[in-house]
Amino acid sequence: MSKDYKISSSILSADFTQLGQQISVAEKAGVDWIHVDVMDGHFVPNLTMGPVVIRACRQATQLPIDVHLMIESPENLLEEFARAGSSNLTVHVETCPNLHRTIQTIHELGCKAGVVLNPGTPAVMIEPVLHMIDLLLVMSVNPGYSGQTFLPEILPKLEQLHHMLEKVNPQADLEVDGGIDSETLPLVLKAGANVIVAAHAIFDYPGGIATGIRQLRSLFPH
Repeated sequence: MSKDYKISSSILSADFTQLGQQISVAEKAGVDWIHVDVMDGHFVPNLTMGPVVIRACRQATQLPIDVHLMIESPENLLEEFARAGSSNLTVHVETCPNLHRTIQTIHELGCKAGVVLNPGTPAVMIEPVLHMIDLLLVMSVNPGYSGQTFLPEILPKLEQLHHMLEKVNPQADLEVDGGIDSETLPLVLKAGANVIVAAHAIFDYPGGIATGIRQLRSLFPH
């Protein structure tokens, strides 16, 4: 089935001294979601933002806030992130031994539930919960830092996951995060993704945020 194409703009590359203004510019330029990368310094080597930043984003926009929890034991913080204003809460299959329960909890908190696969994690790991999720996020870089180079070896897995979702849960979004720009975007769209996360290609685009968003959107099928 055909799904809407969406751009989730990652504030990891935003200027935090002007965060509200930059989110506003991105919203006016037509992004669909605001993407927030939460890193704990344990599961990934970087340390980033928490619920206070989610609350700031929620005050700045009415767009869905797409929260990617790159943290160990995410089940302990789901309620706090939901209360802060998250719309989507996405957890890693690698960090959730009780994945079914975690997805159920996210739904009970009123958020859409997503699950993430790292580049080295096989597609089969997500199969038991495919029917439960609203969102499947495939990492096209190893998580932890913005600005990494896209890993083309994830494309066959992305295509495999697209076919798996179409059979079991065709309503779910298939999202890709990592190294997405005007060159790699057509590759992930061809493999079946309908949501792309972009950071540098938006907030560091030489022509400005709005131009970067227009450039990406121009590559979506019409």
